[in-house]
Amino acid sequence: MHICKLKSSSRAHLFLLICQIIYAITFVVAKVLMRDHIGPFALVMLRGLGATPLFWLADAFFIKEKTDRKDLPRLFLLCLFGVTINQTLFISGLNLTSPISAAIMMITTPILVVVVAGFLIREKITWVRTTGIFLGFAGAATLMLNSGLNAGGKEDNPFGDLLIFINALSWGTYLVLVKPLMKKYHTITILRWTFTFSMVFIIPIGFNQLMHVNWQTFTPTAYGLLFFVIFFTTFIAYLLNVYALKELSPAVVSAYIYLQPVLTAIIAIGTGNDSISGVKVFSALLIFAGVYLVSNSSTQVKVKE
Repeated sequence: MHICKLKSSSRAHLFLLICQIIYAITFVVAKVLMRDHIGPFALVMLRGLGATPLFWLADAFFIKEKTDRKDLPRLFLLCLFGVTINQTLFISGLNLTSPISAAIMMITTPILVVVVAGFLIREKITWVRTTGIFLGFAGAATLMLNSGLNAGGKEDNPFGDLLIFINALSWGTYLVLVKPLMKKYHTITILRWTFTFSMVFIIPIGFNQLMHVNWQTFTPTAYGLLFFVIFFTTFIAYLLNVYALKELSPAVVSAYIYLQPVLTAIIAIGTGNDSISGVKVFSALLIFAGVYLVSNSSTQVKVKE
C-alpha cells in the first residue's frame, strides 16, 4: 500500500516508527564517524550548518510565517537548551560511551520533563510520579556506576553516560520552555530560529576541530554516513515528528521513545558496534518503569503563558 493512501493517523504512526529507526541508526552512525573520521564538536557544527538552511527553505516554501521581534530573545534562549547544549553534549557523550548505553540514557527524557516542569512552572509532582522519578534516576545511576567499574576504554564510560543524561535534561528543559511559543508559531518557525541562533555558539566550539579533519580519510561510505546525520537525523526526523504531533496525542508520540534502546541494540549488536549486558537490561527496565509511572500518574503538564 502506498503511503499516500494510508489514513492520516496511520501515516503518523508510520512516520513515528521511521523516526525511531533513524534515531537508532544515528547512535551507531555517529559513533562510527567520530571513531574513525571526525571530532564530536566538528560533527555538531556540520549538523547545524547543514540543517539550518534546510529549515529556512522549508519555512519559506511551506510555512511563510513572520516572527514577532519581542519573541527573539526567548528564541535565543531556546537555542541554548534545544540545540547548543543538547547536541553538543549528546555527540560528546556518545563519543565516550556505547550506543546502547546512550539510547538507554535518552529515555529518561519524559522523567526529566516532569522534574523541570516542577521547578520552572510548579507542576504538581505526586507521590506516584516521585516513585517514577526515583526509579528512573536509579536506572541511570546503575548504568553509570557499572560503566565506571567496567570501563576499559571508550565503550562504556560513566562520564559519557553523564553527558547524555545532562543532554536529556537540556532537551527536557527546552520542551517545557518552548510550549508557550508553540501556541503562537509553527514548529518549523521556532526551529529555524533556534538553529540559526545556535550558530553563534556551535561555530566557535567546532571550528578548530573542523579545521583538523583529515578529509582524505573520508570514503564514499563515510560521506554517506555524514549526510545521513545531517539530512535524515537533523532535518527529516524532526519534520516527521511534527506531522505526527498534529495527528496523534503527545502521550502516543512520547510512547515511541521506548523503541529507541531496543532498535539501537538490534542495530548496534547486528553491526558489531556494541554488546548487551545484564546491567544494561536491568537499567533499562528501571527507567522504563519510571517513565511509565511518571507518564500515567496524572494529567499532562500545563504550561503557564
